[in-house]
Amino acid sequence: MKALAFVATLVIGAILLYGTMDFPAFGDPQSPASTHLSSYYIEQAIDETHVPNLVTAILGDYRGYDTMFETVVIYCAGLAVVCVLRRSKP
Repeated sequence: MKALAFVATLVIGAILLYGTMDFPAFGDPQSPASTHLSSYYIEQAIDETHVPNLVTAILGDYRGYDTMFETVVIYCAGLAVVCVLRRSKP
């Protein structure tokens, strides 16, 4: 059973690594995120959100729901770990 789990882990890991071959290089100024999104956020964030900090404007206003639900997922994962690892009284 452990061998099957190990093989499944290797296969899924190989598939995930294969999928990253299409990613742009780290820091590539010609990547889609750098050519389309970054310039828009830098130019329009303060005017649209009225927040003086660019990072806060992006995380709080543009990606607010995404950030909120990421926090909920992390909280649920922590709660699941606590529930699984807690000791029950005999």
